[in-house]
Amino acid sequence: MDQYAVFGNPIKQSKSPFIHTLFATQTAQQLVYRAIEPSDEDFKVTLGNFFSNGGKGCNITMPYKEQAFQFAQQLTDRATLAGAVNTLKLTDDNVVIGDNTDGAGLVLDLKNNHVDLSGARILLLGAGGAARGVCGPLLAESPKELVIANRTFSKAQTLVSIFQGLGNVCASELSQLEGEFDLIINSTACSINGELPAINDALIRPETAIYDMMYSAQATPFNAWAKQLGARLTIDGLGMLVGQAAESFAMWRGIKPGAKQVLTELRHNLS
Repeated sequence: MDQYAVFGNPIKQSKSPFIHTLFATQTAQQLVYRAIEPSDEDFKVTLGNFFSNGGKGCNITMPYKEQAFQFAQQLTDRATLAGAVNTLKLTDDNVVIGDNTDGAGLVLDLKNNHVDLSGARILLLGAGGAARGVCGPLLAESPKELVIANRTFSKAQTLVSIFQGLGNVCASELSQLEGEFDLIINSTACSINGELPAINDALIRPETAIYDMMYSAQATPFNAWAKQLGARLTIDGLGMLVGQAAESFAMWRGIKPGAKQVLTELRHNLS
């Protein structure tokens, strides 16, 4: 039976085995998907052994996305732009292809929640790996403007220099943010620590859609804060997780699974 896995450390919290097992059942695909937790020193060796022993593909989560980028023998355009890989596939010619499906997962979830990206003014909070992974797919949707704001301004400027050829993108200091945004995306880790990005309350309006890449059984601190300020729509990152997994599954198996049913079951599993 074809072997797939997710690599990360720690990995026990990963929802990927649950998601991909449901995808396999839904699409009548015969495969086994498991979680693997290598040490930092052994990641590439463990990954190489996985493919040598019949592995067909895998997902990569923190903290190994940059190492997977280096491991891949070929890269998709979106992986090259993201500077990180979250999906690896072994081809019939024994070539390991690296892809990044995070941005596609985000865009899919936003569309499933009826958020119109074309012509929208979008604020992206954070300039780390999570932000870099979604800039290209967001700009591909032709927003009016993508503003990247980060506590360290130079990091936001670096992302702008990478993606400026793909659309209207600019950098801003957190304290200098102004105007109206149709969508605000939080890619920072603030919600993990129960904190909030240092942005003005006035940026949250009834017309603003709010997206936090973090997720939990209850509303994330960022979404709870935005809801309290009157945001019309708050979305957490669970749908992005399922969406990026669906993209990975399609790359491996050549069939795109449905995300909505799996998201419903995963949400129920969280509570």
